[in-house]
Order: sequence, then structure tokens, then C-alpha cells
Amino acid sequence: MTKIITIPDLEQLIAQHGMQTFYRDLLRYLKEDFARWDKFHKIPRIAAHVPNGIIELMPIWDDRYYSYKYVNGHPNNTASGHLTVVALGCLADIATGYPLLLSEMTVLTGIRTAATSALASDLLAKHGVTTMAVIGTGAQSEFQVLAHRVVRPIDTIRYFDLDPHTMLRFKKNMEGTGLHLIECRSAEETLIGSEIIVVTTAAPGHQEVVKDTWVKPGVHINGIGGDSPGKTELALAILKRSKIFVEFMPQTQIEGEIQQLTPQERAVHVRGELWELVTHQKKGRETDADITLYDSVGFALEDYSVLRLVRDLSQIYNIGTVLPIIPELSDPKNLISLLGGHHLS
Repeated sequence: MTKIITIPDLEQLIAQHGMQTFYRDLLRYLKEDFARWDKFHKIPRIAAHVPNGIIELMPIWDDRYYSYKYVNGHPNNTASGHLTVVALGCLADIATGYPLLLSEMTVLTGIRTAATSALASDLLAKHGVTTMAVIGTGAQSEFQVLAHRVVRPIDTIRYFDLDPHTMLRFKKNMEGTGLHLIECRSAEETLIGSEIIVVTTAAPGHQEVVKDTWVKPGVHINGIGGDSPGKTELALAILKRSKIFVEFMPQTQIEGEIQQLTPQERAVHVRGELWELVTHQKKGRETDADITLYDSVGFALEDYSVLRLVRDLSQIYNIGTVLPIIPELSDPKNLISLLGGHHLS
């Protein structure tokens, strides 16, 4: 039978396991899976560009599990009281094709995106960083802060958003964390003294949310919001000063910040993929003056990792509902018998 994980199930699971422990475990699962990069069958996500947004399927598989996520991105949804992003995920058994887990993925996408950013920061940012800038205090912002506290001794958050209401919400949500919260008047002001910079806005089109002259040597940048064709957040000149790492080059060159670069420029400035950092096949930061950039668009392997973790924890804590979604028959060929004998009338 298939286990279903709902929002209340996930809330219960994280309450019992602990958010920071969940992040630590997810970072471990991500490292394990990125280290097995060659074992996975990978394709760029399948995107349907629809009026006012995008709908995507994100599949990946190895010799044990097949996973996929259904996810949308509709930036105008909040005006009508709807979420910008909603998602559902599935983890299936390769041997039989049977779905083992169907899960909410709206919250889990926020968690796994932040965890992967924290993994990149752990691999690329200077050690001992205590101050982090958050530009864009939308739905992803709190997750980014919580995940980064696992990998660096962050004690100060400088933050800014064009929408004062989202800044107020961010402040209220973060007030119980013990962090020193500094509300800034501009994106430029958030960068003062910050050595990890997270840019996660919903700004459409090619934008310069962060300008080149603001970026000082030695920082690490997580570019989160540039995640679809034609949508970027960083000035082109920043990319040309940075050592850039991506998740999956065939996808990122279409959707990420590096879509601004020519193929020749990508060959120079894109130093590798995350899995190459995890396995030490590529070097990341080499000096304190290096500017490093993780160009995040989100990749299916991250969904695979978080679904695998949720399934394992759901078994440990006996959380979730097992439902007979897949037929169980003594005669697998007698499918019509499930209709209760009324199938011929």
C-alpha cells in the first residue's frame, strides 16, 4: 500500500524530530545522493509555460527509487490569496513500479531548497561567517535562515524586501530564534558586513536586484530567485567576477543566472556542479578574496533526497496514512473484479 503524507503529518513529523535535526539529516541525505550522481538518470524538468506562470514535472531515478514532483510557479497568485508555488511528490519502487509515498511538497520544496543552499554555503562560504543578508523575504526566506544556522554560526540577519508587509512577517517569524535581526532600507544596505548573501525574490524578467558595485571580495552568494527562462536577479558583471557552481548544467543554463552568459563565458566562469564539490573533484573557494556563487534553480535530486528522508522518518515515527490506492488482487489479471460484480450491467 501507499503512504500519504499530508501537511498535518509533516507538521507532526518535524515537531517530533525537530527542525534543526531534520535539516541536519537532510543535508546528510543530500550529500549521500549528490555523491552518487552517476547512479542517477537525469533530465531537465519538463516545463509547461501557461498564462501567468509555469507548471513543471521533475523526475529522477536510480536502481532503487523513481521520484517525481509536480510543481507550479504563478507569481500573481498572491493577489488572489493563493500560494505562488504548490507541489506534490511521489517516491516509487523501481522493482515493481508501485508508489511507496505520496507527499505534500509545497513545504518540503521550501525546506529542500534551503537545505541545498546551505549545502552550497557549507562548501563555498568562508568558515566562521556570522552575518547573512536576505534579499527578498517571501516564503523561502525563513527556511534559508534556519538551514544556514546548521552549517555556519549565523547570529545576525540583515534583510530587505520591497513589500513592508513581508518584512514584518519575516521579523515576527524569526523573533523567537535568538538572532539579531536588522531591517534594512535597501538591498544594498543588507550587504554591509554580510559574507553570505541569499537573493530570493519574485521579481520578473531580467533584473539587477544586486548590483556589481555592492559586492565585495570574499562573499558567497546564493542566487535562488532566478529560476526560469528570462528571470534573473544579479548584475551580469557579478557573474564574471565569481566562481559559479550549479546543480545540473543542462537545466541551469536555460533557467539560472548563467543564462546571461554566452557559452564561451560559461566555460570560463562556471567551475562545476554541486556533486563535484561534494566528491572533491572540483575546488571551490581557494582564497578569502574569492567571490563564490551558487546558481540555484532547483533540481529533482533534491526532491528525491527529501522524499527518501520523509519516508524513512514516517516509518520511524509511524506517521502518515496508508491508503489502498493501488489494487490488491489474488488474481492480478482480474482487475474488473474490483467493481463489485456490477461491471456488466
